[in-house]
Amino acid sequence: MKAPLKSLSLLAMMLLGAWLTVYLRPTQSLADFRPSIALASLVPTTFGDWKEVSQGQAQIVDPLQKAAVEASYDQTLARTYTNSQGYRIMLSIAYGKSQRGELQLHHPELCYPAQGFEVQSNRVGSLATPYGVVPVRRLETQRNHDRTEPVTYWAMVGEQVVLGSVQRKLVEIRYGLRGLVTDGLLFRVSSIDTAPNNGFDQQAAFASALLAVLTPTDRQRIAGI
Repeated sequence: MKAPLKSLSLLAMMLLGAWLTVYLRPTQSLADFRPSIALASLVPTTFGDWKEVSQGQAQIVDPLQKAAVEASYDQTLARTYTNSQGYRIMLSIAYGKSQRGELQLHHPELCYPAQGFEVQSNRVGSLATPYGVVPVRRLETQRNHDRTEPVTYWAMVGEQVVLGSVQRKLVEIRYGLRGLVTDGLLFRVSSIDTAPNNGFDQQAAFASALLAVLTPTDRQRIAGI
């Protein structure tokens, strides 16, 4: 019964969202009431044990098509970092002022298969930090049996972390009832690692170190904590 109930819940959210779109027509952007965001300056190139390396040096190809991503968002940031042990993390952050229609966040479990990856595992987890716990989603992906890429990500819609379409729709509806169009941010880290659990541990260390050097305002904007 759980699957049908979930499907009915999602259908109800979609219908309610469609009703809001047609009859309430939110016209004000939540982003207009929040501090502006500049991803390139917000995220430092060096922090903790991590420093940025060029994509050429890293020899890691981002599986998302750059042109398509940039067309969907107001800002994107893609960097590769390495630590003192030589472990490399790919960071991708995308921000959109509006979450309407085609401008909605593109979640990795959909984007990776479009680039030839198989999602072998998709589970919800948490990232514990001194500032609070961030809900995250962790994927194990593989392409052509020669590239294993664990992925950790979370999405911000407005001021709340969401990990699925139902959650996202509920948040959008809540803002829509106030006449507001939500903004959205996707934070993703990944690495090439044949031991996915090690990859997730490294990604957690990276994300925690990054959040630790952000201002409280920026940390709230990036991770809701």
